[in-house]
Amino acid sequence: MQAELSRRKFDILASLAESGQMLTQRELEKLTPYSLGTINKTVKELTEEGLIAGGAITQEGRSALEPYRAKRAVFIAAGFGSRMVPITLNTPKPLVRVQGVRIIDRLIDACLEAGIEEIYIVRGYLAEQFDQLLYKYPMLRFLENPVYNEANNISSALVARDLLSNAYVFEADLVISNPKIIRKYHYSSDFLAIKKDRSDDWCFRAPDGIITEEMVGGEGSDIWQMVGISYWNGRDGQKLSQDIAEIYASPGGKERYWEQVPLVYRKQNYSVEVSPCQDEDIVEIDTFKELKAIDKTYDV
Repeated sequence: MQAELSRRKFDILASLAESGQMLTQRELEKLTPYSLGTINKTVKELTEEGLIAGGAITQEGRSALEPYRAKRAVFIAAGFGSRMVPITLNTPKPLVRVQGVRIIDRLIDACLEAGIEEIYIVRGYLAEQFDQLLYKYPMLRFLENPVYNEANNISSALVARDLLSNAYVFEADLVISNPKIIRKYHYSSDFLAIKKDRSDDWCFRAPDGIITEEMVGGEGSDIWQMVGISYWNGRDGQKLSQDIAEIYASPGGKERYWEQVPLVYRKQNYSVEVSPCQDEDIVEIDTFKELKAIDKTYDV
């Protein structure tokens, strides 16, 4: 059985694997949070273990990273998108075109670029319209949420609860401009977020990069604005399968947001990191007004 990698060994190996080329120790210093001395020591250890050779990752090194690889993606795409009316009266929000491209296409393309080809879409409102995606993405699999109009998005997570290990979970209404924020390898479960001094939106308090609180609005040195993209490792995905079902079945459970399960109601079971991104990497379009501001073709 492959021994678990330390965090520093993982970070060095993942940087080499994702670069696809040989890297010098100074280049690794720029890509990781480690000093040159720590990198020198770690590279020596990895070389002795046969996981890298001559500044490049070996096949044994790739095998060591395999337990940390993102293997699937789940898109939560069942909702009505009421704040995007009138455009969503006839089109599910993820299929709305922004500058000529469907919102969900950019997200799917980012998954494929990261080597994630097992992709599920949880659908509900105007479900049959998602079939059009199969012409471009024949690998897609659909999951049906029959109660999307009776419960919050925890009902979509319930449908996909057995698919959350080594998996990304996406809100399907995010316009992504930097596909590199979808990464092939993860050491732990994490949530994409943007560092802010102050936010009026859903955000996290995350001292030392570990999420300790989810809230609406906050300010301070450890505030991160939530982006609706998260990754769940094998252990946490298994726990989510049970915890989501139990919270959904509890009083008021149907009204919860799915991410409140690991971040609020069962947060003692998880240690979720922040995965930093920038404002320019991704935009969440909540309202028709915001859509018109981004795509002037709707401003008629």
